[in-house]
Amino acid sequence: MGSDCCSSGAQELHVLAVDDSLVDRKVIERLLKISCCKVTAVESGSMALQYLGLDGETSNAVGFDALKVNLIVTDYSMPGMTGFELLKKIKESSKLKEIPVVVMSSENILTRIDRCLEEGAEDFLLKPVKLADVKRLTDFVLKGTVSKKNGSDVKNPKRKLLDDSSSSSADSALSSQSSPLSSDSESSPRLSSTHRCISKRARFSST
Repeated sequence: MGSDCCSSGAQELHVLAVDDSLVDRKVIERLLKISCCKVTAVESGSMALQYLGLDGETSNAVGFDALKVNLIVTDYSMPGMTGFELLKKIKESSKLKEIPVVVMSSENILTRIDRCLEEGAEDFLLKPVKLADVKRLTDFVLKGTVSKKNGSDVKNPKRKLLDDSSSSSADSALSSQSSPLSSDSESSPRLSSTHRCISKRARFSST
């Protein structure tokens, strides 16, 4: 599947994947490669900053223009530096703040989702991440990249990502594996991770 789309001449995205779990790192790396992405996988937030040249060690940093990272996908719970702290570092950088950042977590904590989206994350995905999630994200980033090359302005990118995910959430809701919305609501209906994120982000967009 991956070789077919990559050989068709489609633009290849470079994704930086950050996760301290080797298993989860391999899973997201495989899904991204199936979606025709070039993947650089690191095991910590500090290694991600070093790769991006934000750790202060300029002698070891690769020039950002040579990196051309189109998307950063990071786990939330990591030792040393959390995904949220990594997100803040990236969004505080004048050079890197335009790179879309997606946060992943195996825990469905709404306050955590709120914090990440308010800090500038493009999306928040619940593990296990599915191929449909990855394809939706890469399609969104590709559209933005093509628009910039053509000189057009992509307005409200989060709203566009929200609209795209709305169209696919109905299909994934029935088969998606998820946890209740909170520990006090065991009787709450089970929703896909995409649907839950849509609900939170729709509230942000409407205010």
